[in-house]
Amino acid sequence: MLPDGTALSRPNIADLATRIGLHTKPAAETYDLIVVGTGPAGLASAVYGASEGLRTVLVEREAPGGQAGTSSRIENYLGFPVGLSGADLTRRAVAQATRFGAEILTPLEATKLVSRDGYHLLTLSDGSTIASQALIVATGVSYRLLDNVPGADRLAGAGLYYGAAITEALGVEGQDVFVVGGGNSAGQAALYLARYAKSVTILVRGKSLVDSMSKYLIERIEEAENVDLRPAASIAELPGEQSLDAVRLKDATTGEITRVPIRAIFVFIGAAPRTDWLKDTLQLDEQGYILAGPDLVHEPGRRPAGWTAEREPFWLETSIPGVFAAGDVRRRSTKRIASAVGEGAMAVSFVHQHLSGPAPAQRPAKTGA
Repeated sequence: MLPDGTALSRPNIADLATRIGLHTKPAAETYDLIVVGTGPAGLASAVYGASEGLRTVLVEREAPGGQAGTSSRIENYLGFPVGLSGADLTRRAVAQATRFGAEILTPLEATKLVSRDGYHLLTLSDGSTIASQALIVATGVSYRLLDNVPGADRLAGAGLYYGAAITEALGVEGQDVFVVGGGNSAGQAALYLARYAKSVTILVRGKSLVDSMSKYLIERIEEAENVDLRPAASIAELPGEQSLDAVRLKDATTGEITRVPIRAIFVFIGAAPRTDWLKDTLQLDEQGYILAGPDLVHEPGRRPAGWTAEREPFWLETSIPGVFAAGDVRRRSTKRIASAVGEGAMAVSFVHQHLSGPAPAQRPAKTGA
């Protein structure tokens, strides 16, 4: 139901976005800087690029914020001693980027990248094409799914949730819930859910959280009266037809499988990079992370294969001159919000150095050519 009383029946995401006033069409064909992804790295790139006079456009396939935007509480980000939610951080960053003149296209997905004549042509999911002399890939990572667990596909969204615990917290008030995973995202979600749920049990494959979670989160989990840890446990099956009502857990030590009644499970089991659309364009590692700077594959004393510039690649620059990678999508990134923001800002400084070089001989062909 829209504010004017109009009812939409099963609208697709693009139609709904247009009806509620989101910006779904690029205002121009050519920009100084294109940023793909609006997580912390992408938003930082937009803020620094737009504030320094670059005509900047961001492309986002879902919603601004990335994984950080779904975090219930971020407590180790510099300057916020009592923490803030990922949604709050995202709102501030979006407002900052748009105030400087950055254009945000959502929900549109980048589907193809072609570089020629010194320009990078990005094809979008609606069929349109935009071009720029510099492009930053900040697509981050996507939550891994319980692909091999029977019942996971059927019950996704009906008791089984991937991330976004903040949006489901009120729905589990007074219930027992499970959180699967041993990283910081899982710990933050468990503590947030504990404010509403009767009890929260963290399921991990290993023996403890020491090697995978920040110390401050482990201490808070140990202090929480209604948060427990169940080590050496994994999900073997999710029974239920219409909604989750139980889970079969496997003990990694004994191999025993037990059935436990439960109505909500939140999964945080790592992530994979969003780079399928770049696998034939940029150098990627075996897991799909983008190689940049010193990680680029090349023989000693020689530039990377396919490198067309006379200079050496900048630190965050990919195998194509003028295309940079920032944040979690880059190989060996730190996987922290602060480092993603820093890389987004640094990438813009490299963009300026790239743009200060020789200008392309000609502008790219028009959209659709």
